Amino acid sequence: MPQIRDIDRFIFIVGAPRSGTTTLSRMIEAHPQILFPFVKEPHFFSQFDFRGLDEAELRERIQTDYLDHYFGDATPGRNVGADGSVSYLYTPEQLEPVLKLWPESRFVVGVRDPLTLLPSLHRRLLWTGDENIRRFEDAWKAVPDRAAGRRIPWSAMDPRFLRYDQAARLGTYVERLFNAVGRERCMVSVFDDLVADPDAQYRRLIAFAGLRPQPVPAIRAERESMGVRSLFIQKLLKRPPRLLLRYLASRQFRNRFDKTDDQPGKNPPNRMSLRRRIIEWNKIDEPKRPVALAVQREIQASFQDEVDKLGALIGRDLGHWLQPNG
Repeated sequence: MPQIRDIDRFIFIVGAPRSGTTTLSRMIEAHPQILFPFVKEPHFFSQFDFRGLDEAELRERIQTDYLDHYFGDATPGRNVGADGSVSYLYTPEQLEPVLKLWPESRFVVGVRDPLTLLPSLHRRLLWTGDENIRRFEDAWKAVPDRAAGRRIPWSAMDPRFLRYDQAARLGTYVERLFNAVGRERCMVSVFDDLVADPDAQYRRLIAFAGLRPQPVPAIRAERESMGVRSLFIQKLLKRPPRLLLRYLASRQFRNRFDKTDDQPGKNPPNRMSLRRRIIEWNKIDEPKRPVALAVQREIQASFQDEVDKLGALIGRDLGHWLQPNG
């Protein structure tokens, strides 16, 4: 396993969900200097707050619970760690201990127009089994209940993912991230730019991360998630109860909880093949539905100040965001 001393710095892709973070992660994953975890989003530093630990305790926890668990064998030349957990944007202060171990770390922040971000996030959460309300408008209206701890599906890996009112508070969270880790350590990637010219964004990302220049990889943009026939089947296979992890979960999802579960013979190939076939059967090509104009206007009113703050923070005119259509 890689040791703390083997890694010069980390590149954390901490942007809002559905803002191109998967594409950005894929852009650097294949780079010969990058050490990537077995799962793109460990969500480690949003789950645990290490700010109260002394340096010895911090090193022990990070080595044992983070590097040993999420990263494979050390490879010569791969001396820059990477972590694509979008949840870190919403707990930015918990990233401060990282700088005690790797002060040259960098943070890439993906941002997107809330009017397209939120429906895309809802669609993704249906696919991953975290959401159980099919219509985005209904999920948006359920936010107050969920903020109070009600109407949370048993399959939700982290109930915070269902807080659509928090996901698009981009000005607030980007400002907190700048304050926590330093503006000079952050690069903001606007989703519009990534869609318009991914090659230019790749070169910008590589330069910001201090990585050796490489040919631009052939990266396909992350597509919108498919629809599902049965929410129950999707939840059962994507987010099974702990007692059923060995029988229903993917290898990567099981390994979040116990890496020894990947030992030979524990998970027969025919079982995983059946799981994949069921998920494929449950997938449907469901066209995106336009969001009701009234809800678009609610989103506009809720996040206009956040968009204005974000534009001021990054020196960018975002006046084309939050424009209802329909």
